[in-house]
Amino acid sequence: MTNSTQNPKDIKIQMKGIAKVFETDELETHALKNIDLTIYAGDYVSISGPSGCGKSTLLSILGLLDMPTDGEYSIEGVKVTELSLDQAAEIRNSKIGFIFQSFNLIDELSVFDNVALPLRYSSEKMSDEAIRSRVDECLKSVDMSHRASHKPNQLSGGQQQRVAIARALVAKPAILLVDEPTGNLDSKSGDQVMDTLEQLNKEGTTICMVTHDPRYADMARTQLKLLDGSILTTPVPAVNVQEAV
Repeated sequence: MTNSTQNPKDIKIQMKGIAKVFETDELETHALKNIDLTIYAGDYVSISGPSGCGKSTLLSILGLLDMPTDGEYSIEGVKVTELSLDQAAEIRNSKIGFIFQSFNLIDELSVFDNVALPLRYSSEKMSDEAIRSRVDECLKSVDMSHRASHKPNQLSGGQQQRVAIARALVAKPAILLVDEPTGNLDSKSGDQVMDTLEQLNKEGTTICMVTHDPRYADMARTQLKLLDGSILTTPVPAVNVQEAV
């Protein structure tokens, strides 16, 4: 899965032999099995597969919301599988931007203040002027500058998701992890959100997305398909993807 033409220094995400086992008194479930994955700066990767195949588990581990049972995971060269929970949380906050299908915006805050939240709670303090400049930049990138003073409940679902994308971008993460970004949207709004993600990727944003929609999975340059916790087909550029038989 490593592209030999890429510079190793450009690696954002690297997984080697990642496995995840959930155990109860009576049952052992192998959610992920021997996952190898390399994501370079500027990549656009989609993860798709049937319900229960391990997509959400893989995204949780990618986002440091959970840890693997076995294997190595590095973000920009830092072996996060060797970190404490507090250290992992610090890496998560500084290196990863999340976009969920449920938006997770705070209704009482304006669009501007929702996007500014990660900066105001960052360990690296920024001036009000620097925060305003960065938030304005991110709102402009998703075409939502004209809604900066509005509250989330004054926006359409598609507009709320674009605000959520701006919030995920504001701290300049190493990678955006996107979980079913169109799950709560109608098809027109979903297409607009996907167009936004595609444009951001063209501008250099690294994206890894979980989606059940094959149309949107096909928009990614590299397509990762899972079945029963394993990679079904080797991720290759979208134009060369072949279905496994």
